[in-house]
Amino acid sequence: MPEPEATGTERNTASPDTIPDSPPPTGVLSPKSVAAWVLVALIGAIGWGVLALSRGEEISAAWLLAAALGSYAIGYRFYARFISDRVLKVDKTRATPAERLDNGVDFHPTDRRVLFGHHFAAVAGAGPLVGPVLAAQMGYLPGTIWIVAGVIFAGAVQDMVTLFFSTRRDGRSLGQMARDEIGPVGGAAALIAVFAIMVILLAVLALVIVNALAHSPWGVFSIGMTIPIALFMGVYLRVLRPGRVTEVSVIGVALLLLAIVAGGWVAESSFASTFTLEKETLVVWMIVYGFIASVLPVWMLLAPRDYLSTFMKVGTIALMAVGVVLAMPTLKMPAVTDFAARGDGPVFAGSMFPFVFITIACGALSGFHSLVSSGTTPKMIQKETQVRVIGYGAMLTESFVAVMAIIAACIIEPGLFFAVNSPAGVIGTSVETASQAVTHFGFAISPEALAQAAKDVEETSLLSRTGGAPTFALGMSQIFSSVIGGAGMKAFWYHFAIMFEALFILTTVDAGTRVGRFMLQDTLGNVHKSFKDISWKPGVWLASAVVVGGWGYFLWVGVKDPLGGINQLFPLFGIANQLLAAVALAVCTTLLIKSGRLRWAWVTGVPLAWDVAVTLTASYQKIFSDDVKVGFFAQRDKYQTGIDAGKVLPPAKNMDEMHTVVTNATVDGALSALFALLIVIVLLDAARTCFKAISDPSSVRLSEVPWTESKIVAPAGLIPTAEERAELTAAGLDSGGGRTKEPVA
Repeated sequence: MPEPEATGTERNTASPDTIPDSPPPTGVLSPKSVAAWVLVALIGAIGWGVLALSRGEEISAAWLLAAALGSYAIGYRFYARFISDRVLKVDKTRATPAERLDNGVDFHPTDRRVLFGHHFAAVAGAGPLVGPVLAAQMGYLPGTIWIVAGVIFAGAVQDMVTLFFSTRRDGRSLGQMARDEIGPVGGAAALIAVFAIMVILLAVLALVIVNALAHSPWGVFSIGMTIPIALFMGVYLRVLRPGRVTEVSVIGVALLLLAIVAGGWVAESSFASTFTLEKETLVVWMIVYGFIASVLPVWMLLAPRDYLSTFMKVGTIALMAVGVVLAMPTLKMPAVTDFAARGDGPVFAGSMFPFVFITIACGALSGFHSLVSSGTTPKMIQKETQVRVIGYGAMLTESFVAVMAIIAACIIEPGLFFAVNSPAGVIGTSVETASQAVTHFGFAISPEALAQAAKDVEETSLLSRTGGAPTFALGMSQIFSSVIGGAGMKAFWYHFAIMFEALFILTTVDAGTRVGRFMLQDTLGNVHKSFKDISWKPGVWLASAVVVGGWGYFLWVGVKDPLGGINQLFPLFGIANQLLAAVALAVCTTLLIKSGRLRWAWVTGVPLAWDVAVTLTASYQKIFSDDVKVGFFAQRDKYQTGIDAGKVLPPAKNMDEMHTVVTNATVDGALSALFALLIVIVLLDAARTCFKAISDPSSVRLSEVPWTESKIVAPAGLIPTAEERAELTAAGLDSGGGRTKEPVA
């Protein structure tokens, strides 16, 4: 079979100006399809219209659901397809790294359904559950607009384009792609920033899990059981019944449901003490698990476990959406609160711009996703044509989780929302003081109502349960209990939601550790060539140990010291994550220009410009703001003044803790400045590279591997088209696809 026409992305073979226009996407819409898509657009438009035109009256959360789902459908069908077919020009005849470098450890062609589950589970961590809940302080409308518009035009685009370019570079990590394609200066800055930010993100996510599972035998047992179930599924698909994805899915889901139910039995049995773990014990087990998941073959534990957890994640969120449609709860939070303009909210300080876009760190745009899109996924994808469903589609799914989170936060009484999410230093420690403080915010709630809310979910108190997770659990319990079981089931659904959130986040930590291992090996490969082989055993073990040691250290210290370890770096989470997105979008924009796609550079260039404006503005304010609730150095000066005067200021309880707060604020301010500086260096070097590529196309050098013919036949989407089914049949393959000895015409 002859090699296809040069696209400008083959290694040093085509000038960027010589790319021919690609043909328009195949498949003209039938009249029936046109009518269906017009209906979808109308549903979305009506939903947005109701949200935008409401003037203080309560409206059903179902309208928010309609607006989001209609927008997602249009975005995936038309915009994602445009990017895939016209901008990236995905090539189903081109072999992916998983096919060419298959070694059964890190590179392994994986059924797109399993890979979709792995990718979604790996990217969907705490962010889409927690960020939207906290952003509800500003009202339901600002966060919803950013979640939906941000994912369609920025987040899903970043994930898909990063996955595409990494796939064409043997699954290289984001930092290594920056070094190869931007240059040594910008690349070095990117490598440092990306790795440091990744360690912080993993430690923050791990801390959320530890807090959720501590003293929870139900959660520990149920989540622990997903590991042997996943190992069984991996062996089943690899050895016992290769390719039987549907079969193993049914078995795995049945075992998962049994584990969840059995967790409740264990919690009520004499075995409860065995699975009731302290935070320190959980940290040790998480570090051990993270290391093992990083070094085992990807098909054995990581991919099947993530695929398994996706059933619970997507299934629970889908049932929650059905509950919204059936129960029709109203949005109690205003569309836009006064805090959006004043910027003095009790949940987090700062104005709507830029801090709503920082607080919602996932669900709309997340730099962490680019690490997975240039980490495990490009080493497992069967066909280039699958980048749309896996990269763009999985991100839309995560965004839908964020929409459900903001619904959960906004259907409970605003007074309860602010009592749960405001720190004790603001609302006090009793229901009486909390009621007074929340009423002062403009959202009245009685002490009796606060006490009853805690009693309904069998908690001693819900005051100052900050972090977002308890609020999401309250909203979920309200929706589910409205449909199943009534008020008597609220406690069950609340604690189920807490466990669900822990499972949601754990899959991000194990995949993130493996991605960190890839990244570190790529970096060390610049010094010692043996590390370039990411399956080289000494490199695998050393890099894995360094990565888990990095986030494990900050996690351990954070658990032992409420003001130390990762607690010290927690305030950097949102900004660091969005700065990471700036690196990914800068690399993608550079590669679009270098590969001759200048006319399409706006696809990633516009989101890049927005993200840079948001993150650098937020960084500037966090560094230089005089508001002690916003500026790190202003906070340092306040507590240093207190030390000089011999005063102890909350949250510190003694003078030693006062010194710790000063140190933390200084470190956070310095790191904010360092990260911002590194990103600016990356952007400037990327701009230099782009200008050179435009002015002198002959100088362009790409690190893309040469085209190799693919011998794998597999569908592009989760459900094969009629044409793809015919192709699979001709190759003697089932719907999962696979290798064929002879190319299929």
